[in-house]
Amino acid sequence: MVAVTEWHNVDEACFQQDILPLHQPAILRQAVRHWPAVQAALQSDLALQHYFATLDNKTEVNTVLAHPDTKGRLSYNDDLTGFNFERHKAPISAVINELRKLNGKSDALHIAVQSARTDLCLPAFSQQNTMVLLPSNTCPRIWLGNRIVVPAHFDHADNLACVVAGRRRFTLFPPDQVSNLYIGPLDYTPAGAPVSMVDLAAPDFVKHPRFKQALNVALVAELEPGDVLYIPTLWWHHVESLSAVNILINYWWGGSLGDDAQPNSPFDSLLHTLLTLQQIPQHQRKHWQALFNHFAFHAEVDPVSHLPEKHSGILGTLSASREKNIREWLIKQLK
Repeated sequence: MVAVTEWHNVDEACFQQDILPLHQPAILRQAVRHWPAVQAALQSDLALQHYFATLDNKTEVNTVLAHPDTKGRLSYNDDLTGFNFERHKAPISAVINELRKLNGKSDALHIAVQSARTDLCLPAFSQQNTMVLLPSNTCPRIWLGNRIVVPAHFDHADNLACVVAGRRRFTLFPPDQVSNLYIGPLDYTPAGAPVSMVDLAAPDFVKHPRFKQALNVALVAELEPGDVLYIPTLWWHHVESLSAVNILINYWWGGSLGDDAQPNSPFDSLLHTLLTLQQIPQHQRKHWQALFNHFAFHAEVDPVSHLPEKHSGILGTLSASREKNIREWLIKQLK
């Protein structure tokens, strides 16, 4: 595996003009080291707990618990009828306190808070720990736990992952490696996103032979407190928390995950497509593939270049009312 490209002394201009146009993962070394949250983590776990206690409004957030036998890998149970963890709720400061108590215990439960919006549970976080690389209205989310492994998955938005406490290792795979990652059920997932069924720590190459091809193009990022990882939309990423107390703050933008006003995702279209095309004969699928390539992906030519712009229909610029009408028609068709 190759290390993700590192950047140093990144400011907003560098990020927007030099890094984003590459559409490649990037490590922004020590980009948030100045955050008070990171400075507390660098002092001690106790200082970290005290700092977050000053921010915590005691709102209970989604928390998962996994048995020690899972080794912290959050996934399915053996027969895929459920998951290998339980869901609970607890305040952020209570979780940090529990993690400190479990530190050093060999039989400790694996605990994780995942994707909790800080504006709901840590309302002063953004004021004290500013993200200058993105618009100020980009909502941060907190990920907190001990030694947790999240199998490879993708986000339908760009992502900045900022390590506040502990160490993390990200293993990233390009979007085109989807056929080599052996993805689990699309409509029944541990946390909303489809995940790889391969155990990266002990891959079974007899069961998953194509995974070797994915490893050949994989990238790895080793992150310390203060480091930031940029993950472009749809890049698969396997995440390992390597310390007894880990905190990560992430920002999603440019997709349905990061835009409350646009909750619909192309992933919705994928699921609908699978529902409608699943039973179609193979020879007809090829014809539909040609239609999708032409109209959806513009594979060879602009599908409406021969039409006046005002008559481009759904492939042109839609008014708000016209878009609303199309959505309502689709909802009616789906019922």
